[in-house]
Amino acid sequence: MVRAMVNRTLSILGVIVSILLPPTAAIAQTAPTPKTGAQAPSTAKPAAPNPPAAGGTKPAAEAKTERLGDAQSWSAFVDTDKNAKVCFLVGRPIKTEPENLKRGDVYVYVTHRPSEKSFNVVNFTVGYPYKEASDAELAVDAKKFTLFTSKESAWARDAATEKAVVEAMAKGKQAVLKGISQRGTGTTDTYVLAGFADMLGQIDKACGVKR
Repeated sequence: MVRAMVNRTLSILGVIVSILLPPTAAIAQTAPTPKTGAQAPSTAKPAAPNPPAAGGTKPAAEAKTERLGDAQSWSAFVDTDKNAKVCFLVGRPIKTEPENLKRGDVYVYVTHRPSEKSFNVVNFTVGYPYKEASDAELAVDAKKFTLFTSKESAWARDAATEKAVVEAMAKGKQAVLKGISQRGTGTTDTYVLAGFADMLGQIDKACGVKR
């Protein structure tokens, strides 16, 4: 079941949509590449891919996506497709290491799909292919989690771990993800969690999730 969910989601994560930007902000219509090095969090709001519709029966571009809010480096959205809500938040790291490594977009997503009884799905997308059969290690403050990898993403292995990761991030200050690329390069992505809990509350409310 987890692998099926991975395949459905991975087919959509490459689709970047323009999200409620004023005309003067046309240059930000694609997801920004995260800055590297030890710098303060960017004030730019992350763009987000359109999440998959139930059953994937409609093209992503036809779905109605509403931006629920922004807090620090986190943003929340709700998507309605054939009356099936999908609520998700997205954030980006404040630091990626090594600094000179060429990578694609680096983000983390948390997604609720009530129509599929799927909640708290955590997906880290890292902008490079992971080493085959390798794990990624996530530290949320002092709490440690082992995630499985598939192509350019890292996922929790089961619903209980997903919920534990999300709750830790909601209460934590910092999340650090470490992984190994297909070429054997170790990477470290650091997320500041200020604003995460607020955006989690937004998607919980939109999709009727109680904690």
